[in-house]
Amino acid sequence: MARSLRIQYPGAVYHVTHRGNERKDIFASDHDRQQFLKILSQGQQNYNIILHCYVLMDNHFHFLLETPAGNLSDFMRYFNITYTSFFNRKYKRCGHLYQGRFKSILVEKETYLSRLSRYIHLNPARTQRIKDQPLKNQIKHLFTYPWSSLGEYLNPSNRKSMINYGYILNEFGGDNSTGRIAYKKQITLDLTSQTAILDNAIGHSLLGTANFINQTKNKITKHRDRERPAIGQIFKYQAQEKILTVISETTNLTQKEILTRAGLIRQIAMDILYRIGGLTNREIGEIMKIDYSTVSVHRTRLRKKTISDKAISILIKEIEAKCQG
Repeated sequence: MARSLRIQYPGAVYHVTHRGNERKDIFASDHDRQQFLKILSQGQQNYNIILHCYVLMDNHFHFLLETPAGNLSDFMRYFNITYTSFFNRKYKRCGHLYQGRFKSILVEKETYLSRLSRYIHLNPARTQRIKDQPLKNQIKHLFTYPWSSLGEYLNPSNRKSMINYGYILNEFGGDNSTGRIAYKKQITLDLTSQTAILDNAIGHSLLGTANFINQTKNKITKHRDRERPAIGQIFKYQAQEKILTVISETTNLTQKEILTRAGLIRQIAMDILYRIGGLTNREIGEIMKIDYSTVSVHRTRLRKKTISDKAISILIKEIEAKCQG
């Protein structure tokens, strides 16, 4: 069977899933799941991913996410390698943890994001063991399942900073008690009525209205493989200019000073160029006239600083907000 087309561009939204090799479990304990979510959070920050929801099953997972930098493959490569390395070290094993490459479906955000979030959240009640039980048991299992963002949607006290809850809840009246109750009611209704929404995906790659599919096809036709690297470089250049301008205006340093003066501000520039601008360590190193490995070291040092210094964290969030505004 031919591989499904991987379509990437800034702002794209995806349903992503990956299954264990030979359908074997990818988690052996709750500690594994906790580590999985920790790695997911770190990857979400490093690659500037907007994560709308997730669910962890025994032998696979689902994400619904958005890529402002058009870097799905880079994010998933980091994420899967990091978790596989953890799992293999812990259980003294080697080889593949996952079955082939991850699957992704490009999604029309305005039309399908809410419906897909509910499809993903319903997964714990779709296993054969649970769906054969009485409806009240299915509902109880669904709303008490601990490895899903559904409980976080319904109970703000359980929330994680890596999830964007607001966009989906806005469809149900907002991120408030009214919206959360309405979302829960819709999930309950979907438990007995929702169809297999992914069956509507075109070529296992696209899910959206006819207009969205035609627009996407035009993008693919217009930008053949030979042109895609150039398109990516144009986006990166535009992002680089905006990021450096924002940092310059925020810190009163010139762009030349930001790029050449060693210290905190240059570390912040490295980090934001990587996470929001989509530049690689090598590309950042070329801009700053330093080795790419040095960029990685400084970004790691900055992450450690943000943990202990709240002022640095606030400054980074301020710059991020301006860059994404």
